[in-house]
Amino acid sequence: MDPAVERIDHKPIFIVGCQRSGTTLLRLILDAHPNLSIGPESRFLDDLAKVTGEDWPRIEPYGLPREFFHERFAALFHDFQMTYAQRRGKRRWGDKSPRYTLHLPFLDALFPECQVIHVIRDGRDVVSSHRERWGYASAYKATAKWQRYIEAARAAGRNLGPARFAEVRYEALVADPEPELRRLLEFLGEPWDDAVLHHNEVPHDVTASYQSRRAPATGPIERDRVGSHRVRLDPVLRALLRIRSRRAWRALHY
Repeated sequence: MDPAVERIDHKPIFIVGCQRSGTTLLRLILDAHPNLSIGPESRFLDDLAKVTGEDWPRIEPYGLPREFFHERFAALFHDFQMTYAQRRGKRRWGDKSPRYTLHLPFLDALFPECQVIHVIRDGRDVVSSHRERWGYASAYKATAKWQRYIEAARAAGRNLGPARFAEVRYEALVADPEPELRRLLEFLGEPWDDAVLHHNEVPHDVTASYQSRRAPATGPIERDRVGSHRVRLDPVLRALLRIRSRRAWRALHY
């Protein structure tokens, strides 16, 4: 079958959300489903988005429309993801890359049938996790980044509509996984399979850098990470988050 034709009938899954929001956990959970292949974070399309975005003035003189590039980028990405999925005995692929949150209109142009799952986590825990993982400067930036990512995802979600865009709260997912996962699999049009409740018992492909550090998402779901900001987040970062992300704070009722 022509890859372009197959791509039109295919519904890729994109898991997005601000970094440290639980996107990796959801990626591994869905990757445990026998039909779904959600591979390591590629960031592949993050770079290609620049070609028909901010770098377009340098490409436009070639006289080729954006659609020309979109079709070929989509075919290339679909081919390598589908090959990877089929090698694992799976029939549908997905990609988890937080950076894609800022490029959802581009993903929509490439894959007009794709479905997007937006993971939202309490901004206080997000900032706290940034500090733990990457240091204080990263946590400072996250006090504004949290809102930017949430608003970008939700703006795109309004255009995609409820058949193609769904949200899940990290706190709800870890507190009672089964109802949330049943809802998400129904959204994706996939049958229920208990394997998603035991993602830590299924092998997953992860990058070397992920293997080299403590990776709680590969183990059982840790409910104690909810609210960790109470002991880890200092008053300055807490206040900055309230000020710099006030719209998201109010909208999400954390």
